[in-house]
Amino acid sequence: MLIGSLLLGIGALLGLSVLALLVGGRHWGTPLIYAAGLALSLGLLALAGAALLRDGPAQTLVLPLGLPWIGMHFRLDALAAFFLVVVNLGGAGACLYGIGYGRHAAEPLRVLPFVPAFLAGMNLVPLADDAFTFLVAWEFMSLASWVLVVAEHRGADNVEAGYIYLAMAALGTFALLLAFGLLAGPAGGYAFASMRAAHVTPLVAAAVLGLVLFGAGAKAGLVPLHVWLPRAHPVAPSHVSALMSGVMTKVAIYAVIRIVFDLLGPPVWWWGIVVMGFGGASALMGILYALFETDLKRVLAYSTIENVGFVFVGLGLALAFRADGMAAAAALALTAALLHVLNHALLKSLLFYGAGAVLGASGIRDMERMGGLIHRMPVTAVAVLGGAIGLSALPPFNAFVSEWLTFQAILLSPALPQWGLKLLVPAVGALLALAAALAATCFVRLYGIVFLGRPRSDAAAGAHETDPFSAAAMLIFAGLALLLGVVPGFALDALGAPVAAVLGVHMPAELRLPWLSIAPLAASRGTYNGLLVCLFIAGSAALVAAAIRLFAPRRTTRGPAWDCGFPDPSPALQYSAAGFAEPIRRVFGPTLFRSRTSVRMPPPGETRPARLVVHSHDLIWETLYAPVAGLVAAASTRLNVMQFLTIRRYLSLVFAVLVILLLVLALWR
Repeated sequence: MLIGSLLLGIGALLGLSVLALLVGGRHWGTPLIYAAGLALSLGLLALAGAALLRDGPAQTLVLPLGLPWIGMHFRLDALAAFFLVVVNLGGAGACLYGIGYGRHAAEPLRVLPFVPAFLAGMNLVPLADDAFTFLVAWEFMSLASWVLVVAEHRGADNVEAGYIYLAMAALGTFALLLAFGLLAGPAGGYAFASMRAAHVTPLVAAAVLGLVLFGAGAKAGLVPLHVWLPRAHPVAPSHVSALMSGVMTKVAIYAVIRIVFDLLGPPVWWWGIVVMGFGGASALMGILYALFETDLKRVLAYSTIENVGFVFVGLGLALAFRADGMAAAAALALTAALLHVLNHALLKSLLFYGAGAVLGASGIRDMERMGGLIHRMPVTAVAVLGGAIGLSALPPFNAFVSEWLTFQAILLSPALPQWGLKLLVPAVGALLALAAALAATCFVRLYGIVFLGRPRSDAAAGAHETDPFSAAAMLIFAGLALLLGVVPGFALDALGAPVAAVLGVHMPAELRLPWLSIAPLAASRGTYNGLLVCLFIAGSAALVAAAIRLFAPRRTTRGPAWDCGFPDPSPALQYSAAGFAEPIRRVFGPTLFRSRTSVRMPPPGETRPARLVVHSHDLIWETLYAPVAGLVAAASTRLNVMQFLTIRRYLSLVFAVLVILLLVLALWR
């Protein structure tokens, strides 16, 4: 059985973590462990792909572990298989990248043993078929990733990021525990099959929806639960950042789909409003945060929030359409969300690999000190260009297809009967359109500041190309992203099985159309042909190049570039990252970030330069999290006296808590 083989592969990953503890300190240990991780990830990828493409019932397996009266339940269906493909595709890329990148690690034993463990945890979550197994795998995934976040423990930012991440992860797990408790009910049916068979009241369903959006939404990076993500993702090693941003957030999305679409029962139309509202806010706020940031890895982390927002808008549309009986529209929206899951996993992993290559070559993450890297790192520049085009949602790369499908689903919203949805869906569509335009601006800014122009520092001027393994990982992912954009019909047909597993219906087969076109509903409603678009772009570029060569003067004259009247070709005359984003900051900053600009002008006669300083505020952190952190600190100070109670008072306290819990249980029954 495929499920047994998958569990054996996950066990091999855990064994690889133990082996890494033994050999990780040797010079050959790092490439050996990452090469073995690559082989295991590719094997798991092949098994998951076979499960996704096969036409058959779900496979189940029960192991006599875990809670004595239920054991550990595992289930492999098409939805789990799809997310296992995403997990192991990202894991294979990270391990290939790590073969070269890991050689430069100063303390490999702080990272090497936990990467396979992290991959094992992310593989276990989609296979779990009861609440206990799910939460154990979820917490194992969280703890393994936390260790990787604080691997560079000597940095104050790393420690703070790890603390915030651990706190948010604990709260999220607690919320999921409460959600499963409500689904299980007083009978304690913790197996997912029991939860599917149970019927919860509307009030309980609403509470479960809120808890799942908090617990899994925090892990995914939904606004306003995102505060840990831009702190934790950048400080981890770059291939771990790729796993956290490109893969772990998708495991959180799986949790939302599994619980809300599968275990919670038939949806109510207003659920779509809640999910779409969080998704639209995340898409806009995430890309605005990214535009105003100058740390390269933090830009990519904030961009993840934007793309997670796109996925949640698709999920919200699917819930709304399903509640109103619009099966074809629901299948289109869910297909768009799942395709964007795969697309973003590829593109964000690629860009974090590129950021790691830049960091390894120059030692800097500040975009304001970069520039001119296209001449020193041409392979990295080409691969990152593909990722930047992809996340800008421009054809012929893959993210254009999934975002186009999302907008196609939005255009079907006038058929929804509820006025709340009729008003909200177009508004969310406008937010997504704005976010998509800002995303293109963000990645033009990123690529131009990092790779074009002149070097802004000696570190950038002395940069060098990355190692062959890291370059191979980037180029493979760039090629896959282009392939999915050129021939998306193969991916859409493969997604038919997981969509049908959730909704009972799926989109029509796309490979039946000529020239590999896709028509999500009907040819009259809109079609897209990535192959023809790619051929047109390539042909147009070739014609322009040929025309230039044909009609250009035979003699080429070279001269200095126009310098606007300044004879000194200083890099300071170039656009800066902050200057590029300043027009957008002036529009959105005063309202959303309470930003203000102050000019420090020296008095007459002084030669020091004038300075323009921008002050911005993270209102979500300052209004939601900082006060809570203060209250927790104050409460912990007051409760510190409980450490010094006598045994008699400790026993009295335990007895009082036990009585309260028994009263709660009696009232619940």
